[in-house]
Amino acid sequence: MATETVTETSGGMDTFAALFEASVSGGEFGKEGEIVQGTVVAVQRDNVIIDIGGKSEGMISLSEFTDAGGEVTVKAGDRVDVFIESRENDDGLVTLSKEKADKMKVWDEISGACERDELIEGTISQRVKGGLSVTIKGGVKAFLPGSQVDLRPIRNLDKLIGQTYQFKVIKFNKKRGNIVLSRRVLLEKERDEQKTKTLETLEEGKIVRGVIKNITEYGAFVDLGGIDGLLHITDMSWGRVNHPEELFKVGDEVTVKVLKYNPETERVSLGLKQTQEDPWSHAEEAFPPAKKVHGKVMSITDYGAFVELEPGVEGLIHVSEMSWTKKVKHPSKLLEVGQEIDCQVLEVDAKAKRISLGLKQLEPDPWTLFTEKYSPGDKIGGKVRSITDYGVFIGIEEGVDGMVHKSDLSWTAKVNNPADLHHKGDDVEAIILSINHDEKKVSLGIKQLWDDPWPTIFSEFPPGKVVDTKVVSLVDYGVFVRIREGVEGLIPSNELVEKKNEAGEAVAYEIGDAINAEIANVDSQDRRLTLSMRIGEAATQPKAEKQRQSVAPKKASDEQKATSIGELIKQKLGAVNVKGKEPKAEAKEEAKDEAPESAAESETKEEG
Repeated sequence: MATETVTETSGGMDTFAALFEASVSGGEFGKEGEIVQGTVVAVQRDNVIIDIGGKSEGMISLSEFTDAGGEVTVKAGDRVDVFIESRENDDGLVTLSKEKADKMKVWDEISGACERDELIEGTISQRVKGGLSVTIKGGVKAFLPGSQVDLRPIRNLDKLIGQTYQFKVIKFNKKRGNIVLSRRVLLEKERDEQKTKTLETLEEGKIVRGVIKNITEYGAFVDLGGIDGLLHITDMSWGRVNHPEELFKVGDEVTVKVLKYNPETERVSLGLKQTQEDPWSHAEEAFPPAKKVHGKVMSITDYGAFVELEPGVEGLIHVSEMSWTKKVKHPSKLLEVGQEIDCQVLEVDAKAKRISLGLKQLEPDPWTLFTEKYSPGDKIGGKVRSITDYGVFIGIEEGVDGMVHKSDLSWTAKVNNPADLHHKGDDVEAIILSINHDEKKVSLGIKQLWDDPWPTIFSEFPPGKVVDTKVVSLVDYGVFVRIREGVEGLIPSNELVEKKNEAGEAVAYEIGDAINAEIANVDSQDRRLTLSMRIGEAATQPKAEKQRQSVAPKKASDEQKATSIGELIKQKLGAVNVKGKEPKAEAKEEAKDEAPESAAESETKEEG
């Protein structure tokens, strides 16, 4: 009996050992690297004791059971899933981890979702090289490449941080812990569905709603629902648009009209202004000619300035219509973009969408004021504004100039260059000879201030007569002097006597200098007087020169007779009028015909 008992006891011990070994090797509480369910035995200060069965307990840090607010989320008796890291440590406890168990469960869920082609939700947490980092279930990090963020490349990825979206897993490797997501795949699918629906109803002339998707210099792309349409800058507004960003920003909702639609290429042209009335349809009624209007300068060109009268309606102020008195070289000298101004409507062409405006018309026309004040024959005074090769321009009134042709500057000085007698800024007087209303031109004469001296020139200023003169102009070839009002002459350089100062030094002549000179030559054909300062030098001339001078009295007598004939013609025909105009052509021809005859008669009398 004892033997049997021992045997049974021995056999029982063998059975218990076998069972224990079997339980340990079989892993009633699981193997290393597996997830098992355990019961919370106790919640200590820093740890949580968990019974996972098989008379084995494990310890996990309390931090793995606290939430974001630091609150403990378990109590004794709770069932929790844990990960077995090692079966027993030196203290006989099993090493466990709740965090690893949670992560493994998440990976399993992600793996299942990937296999079932399901979507997962995640929040974009930060920007990383090549794209974005997304936090999904259980705090697992996944990678979102930049090319998979949206349908179009996004320059500023930082603005997406913190946003939560649905994603599709396009790459999954549990061993490496690598998950790659895509949002673009979902957007493409959604777009294709919307596109199909949109194309079913899209047609030209239809009014549709869309969202501004992208903006360029030439227009804006509008998402109509799976298909984009181009809203060109010229179709945005009836008014002037310098850049689409003046009207829109990405994300704006717009109501537009389908202008063109090509089903083959799926190109859509849109218009916004076509949904509104064309303002030019009432432009002729709103802006009749001569109406004073108010507007804003929108742009400036070399030839004028465009002024917006109302949205969509602009008029042009041509540079020639900006000022009566100023010669405007460029409109920017008077106006600037953004300036608000008053102007006057000159002409309207609604069909061509053109309105001509005037700025100067708001002020009185200087030409009208001038013609009301002056008539031909009136005497005027003004300053020399400019000098040309053919004449002198004199400012009569503000905005009105008159021209004195070089032939009307002097009766007795042949003027090849008007600058020889006058200078810019000189104060002068003149007679109005004619007024051309069509071309708005005024012809003036300075010599007409006095009667023509030539009928009496030989008697008043015979050769050899010494006269007091005053220098009026200095030229390279001499000086012009005024003998009396209306009579000028030239002293050539070789007939000038050197001017000296009090110290006996040679100095140059100046305008206004008084000169005592002798009439040297009276040229009736070219109508000019020549003088010389070498008075009395004729007495010292050679004999042959004296003989040539002896005939001078005869010529003078002949010319005096010719002059007397000219006086008769003048009295008969009224050759010189009160306004100082030149003799009539008939009188001139008659004088020329008769003068030689009187000279011949004089010669015959001298011989007798």
